[in-house]
Amino acid sequence: MESLSFFTINDEQIDLSQVVKYLQVSGKLNQFISDVLRQYVIEQELETRNDIDINTSLIEQTIIDFRLKNQLTEPQQFQEWLQNNGTDYGTFNESVTFSFKLEKLKALIADAKLPEYFIEKKIYLDKVVLSRIMVEHRELAEELHTQIEEGRSFEQLAQEYSLADERVFNGMMGPISRGSLPDILRAAVDAATPGQIIGPIELEGRFSLFRLEQILSASLENTQLKQSLQNELFEQWLGEKIQNLTVKLQVS
Repeated sequence: MESLSFFTINDEQIDLSQVVKYLQVSGKLNQFISDVLRQYVIEQELETRNDIDINTSLIEQTIIDFRLKNQLTEPQQFQEWLQNNGTDYGTFNESVTFSFKLEKLKALIADAKLPEYFIEKKIYLDKVVLSRIMVEHRELAEELHTQIEEGRSFEQLAQEYSLADERVFNGMMGPISRGSLPDILRAAVDAATPGQIIGPIELEGRFSLFRLEQILSASLENTQLKQSLQNELFEQWLGEKIQNLTVKLQVS
């Protein structure tokens, strides 16, 4: 690696090879290289595409909004902020533009695969809200089931008899990924309707009654979920691209 001045500390020049050695010693070189490879792949992809155009007015408005939000309306204030953050207006503008291009690239790469990927993961994305009463013996669980059918309060019985921590919340377990449920419980939940009592079911040597409170079915109409899946697909694509790179590190 050619010795190139990277920056100075107390007027002492620190060259690039020394920076690399510092990163090696601190254990941060691999992350540094990973970040460089990610940026390289993304920049290369953006250069080869002609379907990613970002309106300059959108960039300008985003910068204006940023300045307003951070109370940097005065030119001098904004200039000082740029200097304090080690950048200039041109680089800041480029960074904002890149963020928009990156999001558009993610969508272009992921959208074709998104419906199939969503179906593959749906069992883990769907959630159910359950309440539980957990006891040591089947006979007690069956007796409690009978009492509930006769009108006793599930919540009261959970407080009185349940061995599970959620008894203090009237047995409410909260949202649980459908895919994380034990097979026997998931099958029973899939056949139940909200409000129905399930069980007793033996799990890990104890017997539980469950009440299905709510079914939270995942949908791609959920913007946050769609963005999360897009990011996962993009990271898979990016990982494959990086694996196919030939990388040589030369440190003098």
